[in-house]
Amino acid sequence: MSATGKKKLKILRRIFLNKYTLVFLIFAGYVTFFDKHNLISRWKIYQKNKELEKEIKYYDEKIKSDRTKLFELKSSNENLEKFAREHYFYKKDNEDVFIINKKDSNKNR
Repeated sequence: MSATGKKKLKILRRIFLNKYTLVFLIFAGYVTFFDKHNLISRWKIYQKNKELEKEIKYYDEKIKSDRTKLFELKSSNENLEKFAREHYFYKKDNEDVFIINKKDSNKNR
């Protein structure tokens, strides 16, 4: 080993064998891995919290759009009839309804 390598090794030994450095490293290891509220579990909780906040934002927007649709359905019989025809295939007594699936017609081509 060269003289500079020995000097670097000696400096590293002095740093890591210092009692304050050892106490700090032990404390940091304890807090990171073994503590009741360790850093790993805190990170997982933080990530889960971000996911839940995104989900809350999505559902708030969905509620807002659903309220708008509900208001439109309650305010006009024409809109209510259109909704019933599109989603539940309602029809008048003197009508015949034909349902054409676009997916099936594309397969025949």
